[in-house]
Amino acid sequence: MTVLEDRIAMAESDNTSTLDEMFERLETMPVPEGYKVEIVEGTVFMSPQRDTHWEIILDIVEQLRAKYPRKRVKSDVRIDYPGHLNGFATDVTAMAEGAEKTEEGRWRYQDVEFVAEVISKGTAANDYGPKKAAYALAEVPVYVIADPYQGRCHIYTHPKGDDYATETKVAFGDAVDLTGTVVGLTLTTDEFPRD
Repeated sequence: MTVLEDRIAMAESDNTSTLDEMFERLETMPVPEGYKVEIVEGTVFMSPQRDTHWEIILDIVEQLRAKYPRKRVKSDVRIDYPGHLNGFATDVTAMAEGAEKTEEGRWRYQDVEFVAEVISKGTAANDYGPKKAAYALAEVPVYVIADPYQGRCHIYTHPKGDDYATETKVAFGDAVDLTGTVVGLTLTTDEFPRD
């Protein structure tokens, strides 16, 4: 076992029961309809779904369906990631072929091939910071941030430790070329709205 694998295993064993307890408590709370809830480094974040946010998510999901069957594309589904108490409900997740849920009924981060987050003002620091680090530690091959405030996508590939070796920026309106990655397709951003 490598040092990285050992670090991930330790974090998972320490955090799983606590994350489960936190999510169980959240399920009994009156979370407003239309809000996304996730836990990032032990802190609970609730953010409302905006039209702009949803339109970009739906556009990405529809384009991923050219390669991924419906059951392998997820949105706002809890997946626990390496690091301290990371239970994310990612905007868009594409799972590897053959991915199966654990005995606890959750998807494994080891089966994630692609993640996309659409920036919200209140949680942008998470997407560019601790969530990016957790995705890299989990060795998610492709992480895309769609930022409607900047009008661009940030594409991260080649995870290395808790960061990505490669970042590419693409303006809304230009193509996001993922043909050289495990995703194997190009995403168009022509219809991505801006905030």
